[in-house]
Amino acid sequence: MACFQSKNHLEDEEMLLTGGLKSLLPHVLRRIIRCNRLSISNTSGMAEGYKQANVVILHKSLADDFEKFCRANDGPLPLLYRSQPGDWKCPSLSSDSDIRTDCLQYRKYEHGACTGSLKSLKEYSEQLKDMVTFYLGCSFSFEKAVQKAGIPIRNVEQKCNVSMYKTSVPCYSISMFHCNLVVTMRPIPESKLGAAVLATSELKEAHGAPIHIGDPGLLGIQDLSKPDYGDPVQLHPGDIPVFWACGVTGVEAIINCRAPLAFTHSPGCMFITDVKNDHVTSSGGVPQVHCISQDPLHFSIVSEEAAQKINALETLIGIDPGERGIRHLQRQGELLGASLAMSHAGSVLITTGFPTHFNHQPPEENDGPPGALAIAAMLQALEKQVAIVTDQRAMDLNKRIIEEAVQLGILKKPIPLLSYQRENADSALMFLCEDGNPGRPRFDHLVAIERAGMAADGNYYNARKVNIKHLVDPIDELFLAAQTIPGVTTTGVGDGGNELGMGKVKDAVKKHIKNGDVIACDVEADFTVVAGVSNWGGYAIACALSVLRCCDTHERYLRRAVGFPRTPSPGLWLPALPSVTKEEKLLKTLVQLGVRSGKTASLEMEVDGLPFYNTHSLMIEKLLQEAQQ
Repeated sequence: MACFQSKNHLEDEEMLLTGGLKSLLPHVLRRIIRCNRLSISNTSGMAEGYKQANVVILHKSLADDFEKFCRANDGPLPLLYRSQPGDWKCPSLSSDSDIRTDCLQYRKYEHGACTGSLKSLKEYSEQLKDMVTFYLGCSFSFEKAVQKAGIPIRNVEQKCNVSMYKTSVPCYSISMFHCNLVVTMRPIPESKLGAAVLATSELKEAHGAPIHIGDPGLLGIQDLSKPDYGDPVQLHPGDIPVFWACGVTGVEAIINCRAPLAFTHSPGCMFITDVKNDHVTSSGGVPQVHCISQDPLHFSIVSEEAAQKINALETLIGIDPGERGIRHLQRQGELLGASLAMSHAGSVLITTGFPTHFNHQPPEENDGPPGALAIAAMLQALEKQVAIVTDQRAMDLNKRIIEEAVQLGILKKPIPLLSYQRENADSALMFLCEDGNPGRPRFDHLVAIERAGMAADGNYYNARKVNIKHLVDPIDELFLAAQTIPGVTTTGVGDGGNELGMGKVKDAVKKHIKNGDVIACDVEADFTVVAGVSNWGGYAIACALSVLRCCDTHERYLRRAVGFPRTPSPGLWLPALPSVTKEEKLLKTLVQLGVRSGKTASLEMEVDGLPFYNTHSLMIEKLLQEAQQ
């Protein structure tokens, strides 16, 4: 199509000078771009409200495999349109386009090397007759929706291209197409994170919700000031780096496949379509954003529905059958935070064991081990590494318990059983990290459930204020060391305030729990799950992990929107949930091993003086019902 005549030319120049690019219709912008009359470097902020597209052009012999690659990684590569060989138009996206001229700039690739930047592809018209064009969704398309939510777009404010980075996250490979994910980064004020996720989550054809919020190092990005594509974008005070999957992933795939000839748009120089960005696809619930780590800073995403279920689980376990005043220790949302952190973890270390019955052998109580095994069983089913650390003197007992748990079908396989002793100042760091290197932790998350916790005076007390330090190994040191290791988070589960991890609520323990001024644990965990009986906390964590496993919003975030969605396979993980039958058999086993009820020291079917039948059994049923409804 011919370029504009003089009058139109003057009008357009005036619009450009007055910042009219935002409001120009796409077909007008394409005509201006076609005439090479724009001196700008990217299309961010142009044609607000209309979809923009990444462009990949390759030989027809590669097209089917590349389409499969896009389908397998539809977070970074949402396929808007695939042309026929030699077809330079895309009628479903625009009425008058010509892909040879309608991007601001193109790149030419030969055998994986970029051999030129081009303003037009017309000189390659003969080669293009045997080539197929793929139009892939672009995050520029959602910028208007983000701005409408009252969220600034920093790169538009700073009049520069968006920052794009190669990550360490591998895409799902198809034939010769393989590469790591590329992401865009937009700084978002922390108070606006939820709104940003909500504004983009339904726009699947524009990459949808973010795939990471927080520290770029968790994606393998070393320096935000040095993007691989685009321009560095400055963060304002209070901004959090938020990362979306990026269509430049397709460029990386083209480079790695080493095709003899291929073309792409130049990153940031998108094809502007005539399609408005008002078509949304439901992803199953309103998303929520929750911080799960401060060092490194890391947020997770979960659907509102899943979060409500997990909060309901927390309410269920929060009753106080022993009337000890634990309601004063409870903090809403701790179970959700703990389960999200464990969901992101690859390796979890669990500890339990409260030798309250110092006059008996063994001195352990039966609150703790069942909850620990419930957590371990679900972690195993979710294919995470899990180990248990306990007192050296209790190794044989715990080995028997684990063996019985495997026999009873509670565990799929035995769990490594570890002990910890303090030999020097670096013992905890050496235990938790390879060669004591904080950059190479062996575990991502530590869980203490009904584990005797160190008080402010360095002693360990049962509820009756008896010092049982001589029976307790200093596993607290692992939790203290974890506070200094980036990327390692912790959870404490307790029902009285003297358990490891309860330091977070020690002031409330001292004020509201009998003997709290003496027995309160002084060691904090990142998340503190308070339950009427600690086992219930373990059951609730297992149920919460199963809820997250079924949450499409969370699952997509976990896999960074690459690869196919993991179809829930109930046969793999539902059997790992606690059940009345399994817990009944386990409690009978503990009784046979001489492990006693905490409050009464009886060898009966009870925990903390509460009968298993119609108390603990009923709680298990309620938790399962809530998690599975």
